[in-house]
Amino acid sequence: MFQVIRISIVGLGTDEESLTRAIVSRAEVDRKKVKEEYKARYRKTVASDVNGDTSGYYNGILLTLVGPE
Repeated sequence: MFQVIRISIVGLGTDEESLTRAIVSRAEVDRKKVKEEYKARYRKTVASDVNGDTSGYYNGILLTLVGPE
């Protein structure tokens, strides 16, 4: 799942549909594991990448679902 998050963010523009689906579907199931694996692989946090690629209410919603780092 961390790969879907990364692919959704990296490159030109954001694939908002994939990013939303990935974060929402894993928000309660294995959020901690996804965040740990993401940081280990990409040396960045999910939250920092979400912050760098989204804004406004959408950003706030995703960060709420991602939870604290």
